[in-house]
Amino acid sequence: MKANFLKEKYLLFRAKNKDPEAFAEVYDIYVDRIYRFVFFKVNRAEEAQDITSEVFLKTWQYLIDGKEIKNLNALFYKIARNLVIDHYRKASQKDVSLEGLKTSEAELKDLIDDQIHQIEVKLEIDKIEEKLMGLKDDYREIIILRYIEGLSIKEIADIVEKRKGAVRVILYRALNALKELLKAT
Repeated sequence: MKANFLKEKYLLFRAKNKDPEAFAEVYDIYVDRIYRFVFFKVNRAEEAQDITSEVFLKTWQYLIDGKEIKNLNALFYKIARNLVIDHYRKASQKDVSLEGLKTSEAELKDLIDDQIHQIEVKLEIDKIEEKLMGLKDDYREIIILRYIEGLSIKEIADIVEKRKGAVRVILYRALNALKELLKAT
């Protein structure tokens, strides 16, 4: 575990010095985790891919601008979380028109391909997701970050901008709520 931490610090140092190869290695380390986190939030493969790409672009820009990064892992998740929030804000502001509802044959094929991919992913996480969906969004987010993404309490606190004690309390309550949902079935 310490070797990974040192490797991440070294890659971060190189990336801060605008080394694209180092950032490519960082990308390889984090892309699957960030995609999975985003996918849990938006539940659409195409949107999750777009948001994940934007996370890495924003992080690269953050590095190029020379901003201080204490915890790269937390930074990725914080940017991802903020982009998901922005995504939902934009989606709620869109007007629905009849033109927007018309789809071409190519768009339908893309939608079907998206659905097939989603089904494949959902089969792996279906039981957990079913129970998680019954939880409040805050509870679900904390459980995902802690147990699926494997983040520490401190990292989660940085991401959700709460104190560590508050995160522990939310996690405790979330787990109790999840236990109740599991007992109900």
